[in-house]
Amino acid sequence: MRTVLSGHRYVSAALADLLITDMDADSDQPLHSRLSEREFQILCKLAAGRAVSQIGEDLGISVKTVSTYRSRILEKMSLKTNADLTAYALRSGLISQ
Repeated sequence: MRTVLSGHRYVSAALADLLITDMDADSDQPLHSRLSEREFQILCKLAAGRAVSQIGEDLGISVKTVSTYRSRILEKMSLKTNADLTAYALRSGLISQ
């Protein structure tokens, strides 16, 4: 109660252990392993320089849906731009130059 009353968040020892274990497990995995199959598909197309409209047409989904996937990908991978996605994909061998 003191922790909460002082304006901090309380995390039980059990929850803290779970969070640390989860973080350790993720650290060995590449960032793109957090993505769904569809998100990964869109990541590769964006990184290869495809326009959102082209991706939508290729996959039979709307431009808005592609944009939503793009936003989720950037958030999950802690990236900001398509250039960041492309640089990551090149470093990870997901696309070639």
